[in-house]
Amino acid sequence: MQNSQLEVLLGCLECLQQGQKISLVSVAKTWGTSPRPVGALLAVSSEGRFFGSVSGGCVEEDLIEQLKLNPAQKPHIMIYGETQEQRHRFGLPCGGALELVVEPFNDIAELQKLIEAIEQRHSLYRSVSLANGEISHKSLQAEHNPNLEDQVWSNVFGPLWQMIIVGAGETGRYLAEMSQALGYQVLVSDPRPEYRKNWPMKNIELLPGFPDDVLDSLAIDHRSVIVTVAHDPKVDDMALLSALKSSAFYVGSLGSKVNNQNRRERLMEHFGFSLQEVNRLQGPVGLPIGSKTPPEIALAILAEVTALRNGIDIKSQLNLTQQAQEALA
Repeated sequence: MQNSQLEVLLGCLECLQQGQKISLVSVAKTWGTSPRPVGALLAVSSEGRFFGSVSGGCVEEDLIEQLKLNPAQKPHIMIYGETQEQRHRFGLPCGGALELVVEPFNDIAELQKLIEAIEQRHSLYRSVSLANGEISHKSLQAEHNPNLEDQVWSNVFGPLWQMIIVGAGETGRYLAEMSQALGYQVLVSDPRPEYRKNWPMKNIELLPGFPDDVLDSLAIDHRSVIVTVAHDPKVDDMALLSALKSSAFYVGSLGSKVNNQNRRERLMEHFGFSLQEVNRLQGPVGLPIGSKTPPEIALAILAEVTALRNGIDIKSQLNLTQQAQEALA
């Protein structure tokens, strides 16, 4: 499965090459419960084709009907859910409301620039003036977020999130399947011949070579997740030699608390890692949901990564709660 942002852009390119007009809709602000985040995209062509979503289905039908008949001529704001009648009509949950930026999106050269940046794992910060339609691009900086301010809408266009899995056993298989469903580009490495031979997912080719060499050859960035689930120190530790030196968003390893503590000590004693570096390692990997089976472990891993991507550190919250309970005991 492709990242939804890239899927929207590729759909737009196909329609423009066929001579259609495109209206691009972006979620600029939300109030109450919203199924799609700020920055989410919906593109509607003049023939009624559409890509992406801005509400999970509540307002798309109305937007598609409007923009099919009257494609956007200039950037403007649309708001859904301002009144009780609108919330009832469009089924917006819990008093929710959406502020959307709608703009013409018909410049093939600009579209190709965004697609190329994403495919080359670059991130761009695109801004459009609602006053005059002027568009600019900047390299993404840490302080940049989707934002509507002073009649300028700015959004982040970035590469696919990639899930790099070391270990082609059952846990690796389920993690790969579930990661694909969540829109990750999935890469799998395992140097063990018996596991390579038994790998069942024909649509995901195992990367050749030892895990540290494989990781060194990849473009690892802040949209990369690396999880070692080989459950073999010779394989997992090899991968961590590169993973913990990378800029990956998340690095995790399968194993018990004792195994992961031993792993941290081993990395510091024998490979010269600092305490700060080994403390990047998430281990035991995943949220503590009592998972035992491979699919449950894969679910726990993806639940933790998803929470962290959304700015929620559940493990830290659980640790604070436990510490508070111990202090009262």
